[in-house]
Amino acid sequence: MYLWLKALHIVVVVCWFAGLFYLPRLFVYHAMSEDAPSRERFKVMERKLYRGIMTPSMLLTLAIGIWMLYLTPGWLQQGWLHAKLALVVLLVGYHHVCGAWVKRFARDENRRSHTFYRWFNEVPVVALIVIVVLVVVKPF
Repeated sequence: MYLWLKALHIVVVVCWFAGLFYLPRLFVYHAMSEDAPSRERFKVMERKLYRGIMTPSMLLTLAIGIWMLYLTPGWLQQGWLHAKLALVVLLVGYHHVCGAWVKRFARDENRRSHTFYRWFNEVPVVALIVIVVLVVVKPF
């Protein structure tokens, strides 16, 4: 059972990260858009990505991860898992910041430049690299 959960966990993590990578990229293009039809199109794309893919994937990632911890409680004694869980908490916060910006863009209240969103887009990349190293190498 555990290996099936692990496989499913990896799949939903990939789906969640696809959204975490793509939504800020949509923000870049949305912030650069100059015509109303483009801005409206980005609003729809952002809303559907956030609500239809990212949020369900995040919730499944968390639920399956908690289930896996329930099955292997000994992992809670390992430092690498504490570090990974801290990063997951930060990613959940990042996810919700993205959701707040989806709402701001929907109200035409964006105040940030496309350059800001380009930098913001790098946060989940760094988190993913560190999480993969923690899970595979288990350095502490």
